[in-house]
Order: sequence, then C-alpha cells, then structure tokens
Amino acid sequence: MESEDKNVINDNETENNESEHIEVIDSEESIMEEAGNAGESPDPLQQEVDKLKQEKDEVYGRFLRLQAEFDNFKKRTQKEKEADRKYKSQDLVNDLLPAVDNFERALQVESSEENAGLVEGITMVYRQLKDALKSAGVEEIETTGKEFDPNLHHAVMQIEDAELEANTVVEELQKGYMLKDRVIRPAMVKVNK
Repeated sequence: MESEDKNVINDNETENNESEHIEVIDSEESIMEEAGNAGESPDPLQQEVDKLKQEKDEVYGRFLRLQAEFDNFKKRTQKEKEADRKYKSQDLVNDLLPAVDNFERALQVESSEENAGLVEGITMVYRQLKDALKSAGVEEIETTGKEFDPNLHHAVMQIEDAELEANTVVEELQKGYMLKDRVIRPAMVKVNK
C-alpha cells in the first residue's frame, strides 16, 4: 500500500509539476507574444489614444496662437482708436489752414479810416479761428532765429550771411503748424548756409 501511495503521490506531484510547468510556459509564451506584438504593431486602442493626444496638442497649439493673435488685434485696435481720438481734428485743421493764411494776408493790408471797421471784423474772426485751433491742440511752429530742423521746417531758400550762425532760420515764408505732437504742415523758411 505504501508503494501504491507513493506512486499516487508521485503521479500527483508529476501532474502538479507539469501543470505548474505548463502554466509557467504559457505565461512566458504570452509575455513573449505580447512583446513580439508590441514590436510589430501596438494595441489599436493605444494607437487611438496616441492619435487623439497628438490631435489635442495640435488643437491646443492653434488655440494658443489664435489667442495671441486676438490679444495683438485688441491692442492694435485700441492704439488706433486712441490715435484717431488724438488726431480726430487733423482733416478739419488741414482744411482751415489755407483760410487762416488768407486772414493773415488780409490783415497785412494797411488800415485806413475807410476800411478800419472791415479790418477790425477780420481781426476778430481771425482771433476766434486761432483760438478754436489752439483749443483743438494746434500750435504754430517757431521758426525765426531757431536752428533749422528738417522735421519741422521746409527750406525753400538759402542765403549766406557771415553775421548769422550757419543752419539758422532767417525768415519765415509760410507758417507751420503742429497738432499735439504731429507736424500738420512744416514751416516754409529761408535758411542761412
């Protein structure tokens, strides 16, 4: 009986060893198959996840670029609005400057008793016009005796005078005007060489 029991135990041990061995082989084979499959073609779900991550990254990048472009657009629009408000009267000033020039020419006429009332009326209108331009931010450009500045002055004549410094404005031929910090019309001047 003991020998039979030993045989049964040996058979059971053999079966157990074989089943354990088989299990080990099976799990090694499955690991090998998974490793082989990973090298050849990844899991379709993993491919889909990777594809979606890539698409998400691309969309997020586009979103960031669009957000930056929109912020730049808002800033640019704001600057343009501020410039429009600051220089809104520029077109009107450009249209009024020839009238101001004509008033100045009219006031250069000699006044007599006959035209004294007319000259006084022209003077009043001229002052009102100058005050309105000043309240809009228009200023005359200083010229005579100043150093020539090509940003403010337009030289139309040159003279040579040893008594005056070189590159100095000698005479103003037409007034120049600035609107706030922008030159509306440069002054036409005569300059010493």
